[in-house]
Amino acid sequence: MDAKTGILKFTTVVNKLNGEFQKARDDLNALRTRGEALEAEITKLRAAPAGTPIDQPALQVKVDQLEQLKKDVQRRAEDAQTAYNKRRDELFQPLQLEIGAALEVFAKARGINVVIDGAAVPLLYFEESTNITRAFIADFNSKNPAAAATTPTP
Repeated sequence: MDAKTGILKFTTVVNKLNGEFQKARDDLNALRTRGEALEAEITKLRAAPAGTPIDQPALQVKVDQLEQLKKDVQRRAEDAQTAYNKRRDELFQPLQLEIGAALEVFAKARGINVVIDGAAVPLLYFEESTNITRAFIADFNSKNPAAAATTPTP
């Protein structure tokens, strides 16, 4: 997954995914900033020196606005996360299939009978010379340029 030493198409897909959701991320950050400003206003109004008249109805309006804003941010964040996860699966599934097929071809061409994902299976010991990761990544990247499209755009 490393942008420099990993599968280059992975980085391309991650960048595409993040680009598609940049506006949603920016919108959420803007709402959060607005909420922080509103919260500061409320705190300032509540911290007024004793004897200073406080417009309670105006204060309550701000408190209500803040509560509604917090609910909106929470809802939008959940919706964005759901959409992000769905799109991530749409983008990465074809790449995972492509990598799996390429790994099978790579292993067969080299007489390798078993490939173990060390990230998925705890390994107590292995001889570094049996690690095909770097060789496979180099082979995959040379045969599958990062700029090549792996998935259709929605």
